Formats: sequence, C-alpha cells, structure tokens
Amino acid sequence: MIAIETKSLRSRNGKLLSPAAEAERSIIKKFRKTIWNPFVGGIKDYHLIQEGDAIAVCISGGKDSMLLAKCMQHLQKYSEIPFSVQYLVMDPGYTPQNRQKIVDNAARLEIPIRIFDSPIFRVVEQAGGSPCYLCARMRRGYLYKQAQALGCNKIALGHHFDDAVETILMSLLYGAEFKTMMPKLHSTNFAGMELIRPLYLVKEEHIIAWRNYHRLEFLQCACRFTEQCAAAPEQGVSKRQETKALIRRLRQDSPNIDKNIFRSIHNINLQTVIGYRFHDDGPVRTFLDEYERGS
Repeated sequence: MIAIETKSLRSRNGKLLSPAAEAERSIIKKFRKTIWNPFVGGIKDYHLIQEGDAIAVCISGGKDSMLLAKCMQHLQKYSEIPFSVQYLVMDPGYTPQNRQKIVDNAARLEIPIRIFDSPIFRVVEQAGGSPCYLCARMRRGYLYKQAQALGCNKIALGHHFDDAVETILMSLLYGAEFKTMMPKLHSTNFAGMELIRPLYLVKEEHIIAWRNYHRLEFLQCACRFTEQCAAAPEQGVSKRQETKALIRRLRQDSPNIDKNIFRSIHNINLQTVIGYRFHDDGPVRTFLDEYERGS
C-alpha cells in the first residue's frame, strides 16, 4: 500500500487530528443525526451484528462503501458487542488509475484494506446480455468466497436507504412484483455466511454531504459498461437512473414520498394483497385460498 500525507487539516481544542480522524470524528459529531444514529439504528432494528461476528466490509471504492468502512471502524472501537472486521477490496478489472485511487483513499482514511483480483469485468464482457445482473451475482460470489477464506461469517455492503426505495419502485415498474433490497440475507451457496447492509437507514444525500465536507474524491463507478454509457449518452440511461429521477420529481410535490415508500415494506396488509409467495421459487398463494373458505 502506498503511504500518503496524513498531517492534520485542522485543530480542535489543541489536539491535532489526521484526515482519517477528522473523517471519523465528523460521523459522530457533525453528522451524528443524519449518519451515525441511522447507522446504529439499522444495526439494532434489523439485528445485523451479534457477539463474535467476523465481518468482511466490502469496499468498491465509492462513497458508500468508504463511509461504511469508517462507521464500522468506529463502532468496533466502542461497541459493547465484540466483533472483528476485515476490509476487503475486490478488483474485478479496474483500470490502474481507479485501483490506485482506492489505495490512496484507503491510506488517507487509514482503512487497512486487503485487495484481491477477479476476472469479473472480462467474463461479463464476453458473456453479453445483462451486464449489471451478471456482474452483481459474480461479485457477491467472489466476496463470499474470499471472506469465508479469511474466517468471516458475514459480508457488509454499502447499500443505503435510497437503494432500497429505488429497488421497490424498480420491482413494481419493471419486474411486475413487490420486493425490496433486504437489510440482511442468508447466503444460499455459502453455508453459514450472511450479507448485511448497515447503511440501510442512511440517506444518500447525507453520504454525499459527508464526502463533500471532507473534500474526498471517490470512484463514481469504475464499471467499464457504465463508463461506455457515460461516453455515449445517446445510448440512454439505466433503469436505476430513471427511477432516481422519478423519485426526485415525485419529491417536489410530496417531500416525504421516499419515506412513505420505504415504510410501505414494513406495513403490508396481506388481506388486501391479491397474490403472494414466501420464497422466490415458492408457489403463489392468492386471496381466493382463504376467501373460498369464508375466512
């Protein structure tokens, strides 16, 4: 790892703080209400961390995963529940410049990362079809495998509140079903492994505010396919980008629209649902199953 300058940017009460200490301190001070409290609240509400957990925090190089790493660092120091953390970076085929940016940012924020390589970008490019779906599945598999090899029982991803809300709308508008991005999941292919999302209650706008406050420059998206789309905007935008834009428009008339969408997944009345199933591959049950019995 390449070391970079970490001299204090400012002084508080005569104590010199490094950039990493500044970034961590701001989470529990300036951004306590908007980042730290929702972060801790999500962990408590959804029981994301238990005593003895060994967690691999997966860092893509973007703002979300970097903030997650700093939150987890601080939580580990002061949590009453003992757990261990590894900071894992998978290189799926980044350009040398993007890989170096991750290394430099991790050094500046004093995050002790472990980097491992994978052929994901090359495989996805050769496979064709839907690159995002295949890439996401492959990424998760490689991360589970590496985390398990390090003795971890959980991987932590940087998905946040807005990701969950957008997934709800995308499933409705484009998938013809009602579902969201869950705060935690059992792995179906790696026994004993779980996926957790500790930033589940943290809004993206506050992550951006934290990044801008410290003048940090993270990867926007290092995906080759996204870069190609950005270079050729006539090819259109992704469904997630369309959904983000839709929520922004709806919020102009109803400021709490995203909160209401999020709350809806916690407050489903099955008596008013036509059909549902308990598992992705399970049988569909309908209101008629009970209706015909007169109940």
